[in-house]
Amino acid sequence: MRPTSMSTLIVAALAAAAVGWLLISSNDLFYRISPLPWTGAGVLAVLTIAEAYLAQNTSARIQRKPGALPVQPLAVARFAALAKASSLVGALSAGFSAGLLIWLLLEPTDEAGSSVPVAATTLVAAIALISAALWLERSCRVPDRPEREGDDSDRPTGRH
Repeated sequence: MRPTSMSTLIVAALAAAAVGWLLISSNDLFYRISPLPWTGAGVLAVLTIAEAYLAQNTSARIQRKPGALPVQPLAVARFAALAKASSLVGALSAGFSAGLLIWLLLEPTDEAGSSVPVAATTLVAAIALISAALWLERSCRVPDRPEREGDDSDRPTGRH
């Protein structure tokens, strides 16, 4: 499994921002769903907290810090898959929220203005989720083993 590419996240966010802008600006969709719910920001915040906890815990367990229990390799693989999926969900959510936020800031109505805090909070929560997911993904990497001095086991013996 390869690490998450920043370019993938950026492209996903830009595409979601364009889709968000187009959806919300066409057919007065915003005024049909207004006011915006806080649930999106709440869910993203809960996921962020959970993944940050997993990142901290997994990192300590992989590095075998004192008091940390060993971690199962299959669990680490699942955490890495969760991190990759969450970073993409965070990028899509951030892009959509950014497109929506820009539209709300440009819309001159009071109803649009009252929805700006929800969109801004959702954007911040999505960016936090991306950060936590990338941290979790990095925490799942196996650390390099330090070179041991005097260890000749890897050196060629010169015998054929």
